[in-house]
Amino acid sequence: MIYALLSAITAALVAIFGKIGLQGVDSITASGIRAGVMFGAIVVLMLFTGKMNTVTTLDSKSLFYIFIGGLAGASSWIFYFLALEYGKASQVVPIDRLSVVFVIVFAAMFLGEKITLPMALGVALIAAGAIIICLA
Repeated sequence: MIYALLSAITAALVAIFGKIGLQGVDSITASGIRAGVMFGAIVVLMLFTGKMNTVTTLDSKSLFYIFIGGLAGASSWIFYFLALEYGKASQVVPIDRLSVVFVIVFAAMFLGEKITLPMALGVALIAAGAIIICLA
């Protein structure tokens, strides 16, 4: 839970710093620079933690899904920065966080995870909240 909370806090900072950084920069260039910084930081972390050698031990199925996950992530970043370029951060981010709704639905469809009544209610509230914030 602590890592998830830290993820949420740093994701919020991405929106704030990204919106400020987009002044005078197109979203695709900003996404490319961000991706380069992230790549460099993660390579340093892999070296620091001794994880660099584990790359060669990955099987082809894992590599395939990591690769297409990377493509999905890159697409997400590009669309996110495009949205920030043209919209208000306070409206873009709630819509972006509808990813929670999509994750729950996709997890049920593709991973066989169960959606309980309380989860369905939470999903509905998240979706309604995002729409209300966006329209405010």
